[in-house]
Amino acid sequence: MTPATMKIERHRTRQVRVRSVPVGGGAPISVQTMTKTDTRDAAATIEQIRGVSMLGCDIVRVAVPDAAAVEALGVIRRETDVPLVADIHFDHRLAVAAVEAGADGLRINPGNIGGVRKVGEVVAAARERRVPIRIGVNSGSLEEDLREKHGGSTPAALVESALRNVRLVEDMGYRELKVSAKATDVARTVQTYRLLAAATDCPLHLGVTEAGTFMAGTVRSSAALGILLAEGIGDTIRISLTDTPGREVGVGLELLRAFGLRAPGPRVIACPTCGRVQVDVRGLADALERELAAVAAEYPGRPMPVVAVMGCVVNGPGEAREADIAVAGGKGSFALYVGGRRVGSHSEDAVLEVVTRKVKDWMAESGTGRDVAGS
Repeated sequence: MTPATMKIERHRTRQVRVRSVPVGGGAPISVQTMTKTDTRDAAATIEQIRGVSMLGCDIVRVAVPDAAAVEALGVIRRETDVPLVADIHFDHRLAVAAVEAGADGLRINPGNIGGVRKVGEVVAAARERRVPIRIGVNSGSLEEDLREKHGGSTPAALVESALRNVRLVEDMGYRELKVSAKATDVARTVQTYRLLAAATDCPLHLGVTEAGTFMAGTVRSSAALGILLAEGIGDTIRISLTDTPGREVGVGLELLRAFGLRAPGPRVIACPTCGRVQVDVRGLADALERELAAVAAEYPGRPMPVVAVMGCVVNGPGEAREADIAVAGGKGSFALYVGGRRVGSHSEDAVLEVVTRKVKDWMAESGTGRDVAGS
């Protein structure tokens, strides 16, 4: 079964490249995260980067607060091919050094870098290696003159700050730019990016800043970014959660897939359960999502089946006809369907392994004309 997708007309922007990943200009919307390790611990940071890379993350940002972090960045760069963005605040020398250490992109807020001359030194370093710069404006770090002018961190204030800093860099003859202007709530985020999209052709990095814990942050980010993505706004995204980078990436990928803006990956449909259920639907669905993520990493780029986990016979058989592979629960067991046909029944203990094997069979055989059912 191929999920229906929305027809979205993308906002036109110019394109930059973060190492191998194009951003803007109609390129696929990329997913970013930021490591939560101390960058100076190169081994731990590399491990975290490899983990999110396996999940499908396109770009990883690392904090660079001091010279020791710059030194570690060089080590990290040599150990991964994932595009790395150095996050710099206050000290322009760290941005220059990060470029020399191999950073593929910079995230700066020119307002706290220290004036035009110091921004110019950062731009000169970036120009030499054609490293793109993201102008990152947040509601919590808005310049004081704009806060007073607009009466707070309003959408108009955030946009004026972003465009002021974009012009500063463009006036230096450098146009390898991305821009973000993030607020902490849905309404301001949507209003800000709508204004920004109308005012610049820079690629736009979407996000809700300090979105919150997993549930609240996922809801706020999905609400704001969902509206913007449906309107064609956005070239790269980060879901900012008080949680692991892996969860940020997972939410970001699933959000893009929901709009047909990312190639389909593991898709598990599961019923919400009710008093009729006599099997552990939630446990099986959670375990299948983990297993299928590993299968997707094992077979990168391959189409994947839609898998349904249903708790009882009310909707189970119907959903089984819609899914490629499905199970419907009974008393301590699951009926297995492949291609809408019932092909067997398996105990709760065995069904995870059986379904995972069927998914691999489906991926190996789909399109060859062979029958992948069987029991």
